[in-house]
Amino acid sequence: MKKFICGMVFILLQAGTAEAQRFAYVDSEYILEQMPEYKAAQTELDVLAEQWSKEIEEKRIEIDRLYRALQAELVLLTEAMRKEKEGTIKQKEQEVNELQRKRFGYEGELFEKQKQLIKPVQDKVYDAVQKYARDKGYDMIFDRAGEFTMLFANPKLDKSDEVLEVMGVAKKTPTGGSSNRPGANTNKK
Repeated sequence: MKKFICGMVFILLQAGTAEAQRFAYVDSEYILEQMPEYKAAQTELDVLAEQWSKEIEEKRIEIDRLYRALQAELVLLTEAMRKEKEGTIKQKEQEVNELQRKRFGYEGELFEKQKQLIKPVQDKVYDAVQKYARDKGYDMIFDRAGEFTMLFANPKLDKSDEVLEVMGVAKKTPTGGSSNRPGANTNKK
């Protein structure tokens, strides 16, 4: 029985290798960094995040000022006045926390703006990779930038520059004309 199972495993392994599969990989981070529309979207998101952070920080400074004023006046205030001022400070803290959650929280305004600006660019890359894979007959194309860990990747299999060509994006290379990024495909096939 063991010989039969071993024989079946051997036959299955041979059958799997009989038809060679073609693999390649791309670096989606590298591709996105080459795209002007991605850089513009990132810049817009950075400016928006900076504005919102500044707005929230200003509100927190105001709350801190109110709290210090309360501490300074504490001995002069009646119990009712103290509670009223503490209530005002708590309400402002809740408003700031809500604003921060609304702007930066999961599915907040920044998250939605990111989807609105970045997703179309990512979809463009995905479509180009699909077209490239179909046109060149690849069975699988991996993303070096994704969660999938590649312990080794032959630079000849990196098709990032070819995907940029499919998309009509001119890659930006340092002076000297060749890409110096890790794993860059310098030998096109």
